[in-house]
Amino acid sequence: MGQETDSRPRLLIVDDDEAIRNQMKWAFAADYQLAFAWDAPSVLERLDAFEPAVVALDLGLPPDPRNAGEGLKLLREIRKRRPTTQVIVITGNPDKENALKAIDFGANDFYSKPVDLDELEVSVRRAAHIHTLEADLARARADRTTAMGRMIGQSRAMGQVFQIIRRVAPTEEPVLITGESGTGKELVARAIHQGSLRATGPFVPVNCGAIPESLFEGELFGHEAGAFTDAKRRQLGLIEQAQGGTLFLDEIGEMPLSLQPKLLRFLQSGTIQRLGGRGEIKVDARIVSATNCNLADMVATGRFREDLYYRVRVVEIAVPPLARRKDDVALLASHFMRQAESQSGRGHLSFAEGVLDALAQYAWPGNVRELENRIRSAVVMAEGDAITLKDLHLAGEDLRLPSLREAREAAERGHIEMALSAYNYNITHTARALDVSRPTLHALIHKLGITLP
Repeated sequence: MGQETDSRPRLLIVDDDEAIRNQMKWAFAADYQLAFAWDAPSVLERLDAFEPAVVALDLGLPPDPRNAGEGLKLLREIRKRRPTTQVIVITGNPDKENALKAIDFGANDFYSKPVDLDELEVSVRRAAHIHTLEADLARARADRTTAMGRMIGQSRAMGQVFQIIRRVAPTEEPVLITGESGTGKELVARAIHQGSLRATGPFVPVNCGAIPESLFEGELFGHEAGAFTDAKRRQLGLIEQAQGGTLFLDEIGEMPLSLQPKLLRFLQSGTIQRLGGRGEIKVDARIVSATNCNLADMVATGRFREDLYYRVRVVEIAVPPLARRKDDVALLASHFMRQAESQSGRGHLSFAEGVLDALAQYAWPGNVRELENRIRSAVVMAEGDAITLKDLHLAGEDLRLPSLREAREAAERGHIEMALSAYNYNITHTARALDVSRPTLHALIHKLGITLP
């Protein structure tokens, strides 16, 4: 018979006094899995190996046990490495300033020696319960984080984009991707290609706004030798180069009106004719297009053919601006920071306190592209080990700070949504975890506009 898994919470006791460690062992051994440490190196080793739910941390540690500096430094490192681990600070120095610093650095509670073990036991039990809730919510949030191709997101808006991509990718239907510049429309097109039966074929991107009108037809459809003065040999066009794969027409609204009938004919017949050629050439390529323009308005003003519009827009995917993806900003910022660290050879960086909240409030007119560029620049230019708003070239006037009421509602909405997800949208269990009644939870869901599946 296999050994049963020990489900008791894990408690790491940190104190350089062996007598106190033994006293704590006697008090907690029955209800907790225990590990012990006495200085910073032993704490960090056990933090990774033992993965404690709660740490009881003495601030007075070697090499300077008479002061709280080593313990406070260690507290910050614990919270950085394991954000859901709860830390209860214990110290022989009852200095109020140390208590305030410890709470500010993320301590769950603060006790002065000698400690009343009954009071400490209540605090440890409460901290272990908080750890369980926060770990459940963190897992729920991680479960909602989706990666598709080079795109990542956990917001509802991006979840809808991913869902449409999964449905349309295996088909052969033309797709029109709409959205502001910098939102990642080409990444969506590549994800469609990668999820299709054409994934092993070529993906050929064409920037319709970057090709001069005089060269556009030859670039797209190719030409035969002698078709014009400089045509010394046959040249395959971009459509033919996409044989067996996907042709991505970026900024299709910039395509010259005179060439739109030829593209329409290819969509209808699957054939093209090179410049200077006489025969029809069969090409098997899927068309995915993108635009930051309103093609319907262009149709209304005669700048885009209506029949071509309906041909390329069999399925439309609207990519949301970053301003509508607030839940993704911290995720994307951290992702870009790690990428830039790796490429630049910088050591491990973090974001200074308040930076991620500030980034979520910025309007991001350049969308994800702007966020990535700012992060990459900050990683190179940052002088310390934490990226600040100054490093990101953002000032207070760039940020639209929410009112206190908006901030409270946003925090409340996010916490309730994570709790609902963690408990599989079971109202009874969620209400119990949040310590509210079922009617109160229903009222909050209605008030905050939370949508239930």
